[in-house]
Amino acid sequence: MKSQWTKDLAALVARVAIGVVLIAHGAQKFFTFGIPGTVDSFAGMGIPLPQVAALFAAVVELVGGAALILGAATSIAGILVVLNMLGALVLVHLGNGVFVDQGGFELVAALGAGALLLAATGPGAWSVDHLVGRAVTARRAGTTSAA
Repeated sequence: MKSQWTKDLAALVARVAIGVVLIAHGAQKFFTFGIPGTVDSFAGMGIPLPQVAALFAAVVELVGGAALILGAATSIAGILVVLNMLGALVLVHLGNGVFVDQGGFELVAALGAGALLLAATGPGAWSVDHLVGRAVTARRAGTTSAA
């Protein structure tokens, strides 16, 4: 039987690992390629609405990655990452097989699955979401007992 401590540690490690990879890719879209370069790349891959898709992907990866690391708005960030990875899977990588060096889907599948798991199970105790939840619960308990 796993203790809550090990589950919280596993959630933290997963959040940080996924978040770091996402931030690196989001930063690359913003600062290395720039949004115009990312738009051109997305257009070249046949992604519909490349301007919207490029900005969505860059923001979700950069901000969503940071949110996952912090464990802040984890369900929302996780679902947005899942949608982003699903788009990348279907529109770009699925037809290229598994391996990333051949344009395959292994990275987007792993990131999407990890983000889905975090969205579904939560960020664990060592997170902003947990701290905010505890503060709200304590405030409600204080209000309820005072009434």
